[in-house]
Amino acid sequence: MTRNRPWRKALIALFVAVVAFTGYHAVRTISDAIYWNAHRDEPIERWMTIGYVAHSYHVPPHVLHQALNLPPMPDHRPLGRIARDSGRSMDQIEAKLTYAIVHARPPYPPPGPPPRPSMPSASSTPSPAR
Repeated sequence: MTRNRPWRKALIALFVAVVAFTGYHAVRTISDAIYWNAHRDEPIERWMTIGYVAHSYHVPPHVLHQALNLPPMPDHRPLGRIARDSGRSMDQIEAKLTYAIVHARPPYPPPGPPPRPSMPSASSTPSPAR
Protein backbone atom coordinates (compact mmCIF):
# COMPACT_ATOMS: atom_id res chain seq x y z
CA MET A 1 0.00 0.00 0.00
CA THR A 2 1.62 3.21 -1.18
CA ARG A 3 0.42 6.64 -0.37
CA ASN A 4 0.70 9.58 -2.70
CA ARG A 5 3.23 11.89 -1.10
CA PRO A 6 3.03 15.43 -2.57
CA TRP A 7 6.48 16.40 -1.31
CA ARG A 8 8.05 13.78 -3.59
CA LYS A 9 6.95 15.64 -6.72
CA ALA A 10 8.23 18.91 -5.27
CA LEU A 11 11.56 17.30 -4.41
CA ILE A 12 11.93 15.87 -7.92
CA ALA A 13 11.03 19.24 -9.47
CA LEU A 14 13.61 20.97 -7.25
CA PHE A 15 16.26 18.42 -8.22
CA VAL A 16 15.52 18.92 -11.94
CA ALA A 17 15.74 22.71 -11.49
CA VAL A 18 19.11 22.45 -9.71
CA VAL A 19 20.50 20.14 -12.41
CA ALA A 20 19.25 22.48 -15.16
CA PHE A 21 20.72 25.54 -13.42
CA THR A 22 24.08 23.80 -12.92
CA GLY A 23 24.14 22.54 -16.51
CA TYR A 24 23.34 25.98 -17.91
CA HIS A 25 26.18 27.63 -15.98
CA ALA A 26 28.60 24.82 -16.84
CA VAL A 27 27.89 25.28 -20.55
CA ARG A 28 28.34 29.07 -20.25
CA THR A 29 31.64 28.67 -18.40
CA ILE A 30 32.98 26.25 -21.00
CA SER A 31 31.86 28.43 -23.92
CA ASP A 32 33.45 31.52 -22.32
CA ALA A 33 36.71 29.62 -21.83
CA ILE A 34 36.69 28.48 -25.47
CA TYR A 35 35.89 32.01 -26.68
CA TRP A 36 38.65 33.72 -24.71
CA ASN A 37 41.17 31.03 -25.58
CA ALA A 38 40.53 31.77 -29.27
CA HIS A 39 40.52 35.55 -28.79
CA ARG A 40 43.89 36.15 -27.19
CA ASP A 41 45.83 39.21 -28.31
CA GLU A 42 43.20 40.32 -30.80
CA PRO A 43 44.25 43.31 -32.94
CA ILE A 44 42.94 46.49 -31.30
CA GLU A 45 39.91 47.90 -33.11
CA ARG A 46 37.47 50.80 -32.69
CA TRP A 47 34.56 48.70 -31.38
CA MET A 48 36.53 47.23 -28.47
CA THR A 49 36.24 48.54 -24.93
CA ILE A 50 39.15 48.95 -22.52
CA GLY A 51 37.85 45.95 -20.58
CA TYR A 52 37.81 43.78 -23.70
CA VAL A 53 41.38 44.77 -24.61
CA ALA A 54 42.52 44.15 -21.03
CA HIS A 55 40.91 40.71 -21.01
CA SER A 56 42.26 39.77 -24.43
CA TYR A 57 45.83 40.84 -23.59
CA HIS A 58 45.74 39.65 -19.95
CA VAL A 59 46.66 43.02 -18.43
CA PRO A 60 44.91 44.87 -15.60
CA PRO A 61 42.38 47.42 -16.91
CA HIS A 62 43.84 50.20 -14.74
CA VAL A 63 47.08 49.97 -16.75
CA LEU A 64 45.17 50.82 -19.94
CA HIS A 65 43.20 53.56 -18.20
CA GLN A 66 46.49 55.15 -17.08
CA ALA A 67 47.91 54.88 -20.59
CA LEU A 68 44.98 56.89 -21.94
CA ASN A 69 44.93 59.33 -18.99
CA LEU A 70 41.46 58.17 -17.96
CA PRO A 71 40.19 57.77 -14.40
CA PRO A 72 40.61 54.19 -13.10
CA MET A 73 36.87 53.59 -12.96
CA PRO A 74 35.22 51.25 -15.51
CA ASP A 75 34.65 52.87 -18.89
CA HIS A 76 32.32 50.99 -21.22
CA ARG A 77 32.76 53.28 -24.21
CA PRO A 78 34.25 51.77 -27.36
CA LEU A 79 37.79 52.89 -28.18
CA GLY A 80 36.54 54.81 -31.23
CA ARG A 81 34.36 57.00 -29.00
CA ILE A 82 37.19 57.46 -26.48
CA ALA A 83 39.41 58.63 -29.36
CA ARG A 84 36.75 61.03 -30.63
CA ASP A 85 35.92 62.38 -27.15
CA SER A 86 39.59 62.97 -26.32
CA GLY A 87 40.44 64.53 -29.70
CA ARG A 88 42.93 61.79 -30.63
CA SER A 89 43.11 59.50 -33.60
CA MET A 90 42.48 55.79 -33.31
CA ASP A 91 46.11 55.21 -34.32
CA GLN A 92 47.25 57.25 -31.29
CA ILE A 93 44.94 55.31 -28.98
CA GLU A 94 46.16 52.00 -30.39
CA ALA A 95 49.82 53.05 -30.03
CA LYS A 96 49.35 54.10 -26.39
CA LEU A 97 47.53 50.88 -25.53
CA THR A 98 50.10 48.73 -27.32
CA TYR A 99 52.94 50.46 -25.47
CA ALA A 100 51.18 49.95 -22.13
CA ILE A 101 50.44 46.29 -22.92
CA VAL A 102 54.03 45.55 -23.92
CA HIS A 103 55.37 47.16 -20.74
CA ALA A 104 52.83 45.42 -18.49
CA ARG A 105 53.91 41.95 -19.59
CA PRO A 106 57.12 40.01 -18.92
CA PRO A 107 60.09 40.61 -19.14
CA TYR A 108 59.07 43.94 -17.61
CA PRO A 109 58.15 44.01 -13.92
CA PRO A 110 54.44 43.56 -13.26
CA PRO A 111 52.38 46.74 -12.95
CA GLY A 112 51.57 48.05 -9.51
CA PRO A 113 48.11 48.09 -7.97
CA PRO A 114 45.50 50.54 -9.21
CA PRO A 115 45.76 54.03 -7.76
CA ARG A 116 43.70 54.67 -4.66
CA PRO A 117 41.17 57.50 -4.69
CA SER A 118 42.72 60.58 -3.16
CA MET A 119 41.37 61.63 0.20
CA PRO A 120 41.90 65.11 1.61
CA SER A 121 44.77 65.00 4.08
CA ALA A 122 44.43 66.14 7.67
CA SER A 123 47.09 68.82 7.12
CA SER A 124 45.06 70.47 4.35
CA THR A 125 42.01 71.05 6.55
CA PRO A 126 41.97 74.47 8.18
CA SER A 127 42.39 74.46 11.93
CA PRO A 128 39.72 76.24 13.99
CA ALA A 129 40.39 79.88 14.78
CA ARG A 130 41.17 80.74 18.39
